[in-house]
Amino acid sequence: MWSGVRRGPLQPGEWVRLVDAKGRRHNINLVEGKTFHTNRGGLEHDDIIGREEGFSITATSGGEYLVFRPLLSEFVVSMPRGAAVVYPKDAAQIVAMADTFPGARVVEAGAGSGALSCSLLRAIGPNGQLVSFERREEFADVARKNVEQFFAGPHPAWSLTVGDLVEELPKLEDHSVDRVVLDMLAPWECVDVVGKALRPGGLVVAYVATTTQLSKVTETLRAHGEFTEPHPWETLVREWHVEGLAVRPEHRMSGHTGLLGTSRRMAPGERAPIKKRRPAPGAYGEDYQGPRPADVPTA
Repeated sequence: MWSGVRRGPLQPGEWVRLVDAKGRRHNINLVEGKTFHTNRGGLEHDDIIGREEGFSITATSGGEYLVFRPLLSEFVVSMPRGAAVVYPKDAAQIVAMADTFPGARVVEAGAGSGALSCSLLRAIGPNGQLVSFERREEFADVARKNVEQFFAGPHPAWSLTVGDLVEELPKLEDHSVDRVVLDMLAPWECVDVVGKALRPGGLVVAYVATTTQLSKVTETLRAHGEFTEPHPWETLVREWHVEGLAVRPEHRMSGHTGLLGTSRRMAPGERAPIKKRRPAPGAYGEDYQGPRPADVPTA
């Protein structure tokens, strides 16, 4: 029920995705008696309502369109936005690489427009708990509407608080959270409170836009001492053209959208072994002003 997947005949109030022969896409909300106008003619909503998804329909001027309910990956890139959305390729990495499981207790800092919230809620299910925080009330309103649109109502595992993570997270019981996702401007400012909230073995994920942010949150986790060696990476997705003997990569790809980093929480009082490293020349030179690992002397 709480997967966001609907079955059966299409009903008024549902969203459907129309795709024409050139791959152009339109998302429409079905309303009885309404007409959707395209450059290839009009489509009556009443001709769509009541049918099973997965059919083609012809507009008044001859244009053909496939009709399906949108997938989650299609919904999040076309839903109303306040803040920028976490794109499906990054949401998939966060859910998988953070090992987000059914029944998990997850904290999300930076609900944005609710795109990642939908993926996390689907992963943890109705028996889990997603505690989301958002500083800006107008973004929280957009996120709430989008999540409720996708799941057809308020999700029983979700709570959304307007406030600052550093102030709000200490209200939770210490070492009671399985995963923390930081999609925010300065995640390094939250490392201490995240460390108190995560259970031993829990995992933090940081999602940032720039290399400067990635460097600062990675070095802060290293310097904290009670997290494992951080694992930073990004994901690039390239589609392929496959037609007979013409098999080649597409000219366009989903390139840089964000940078990711993960680290696991040690048990209280335990410290991870110091990584044997030989930093690149100048890595921690006199121009470096950020946190330093314990084995790197001050320049």
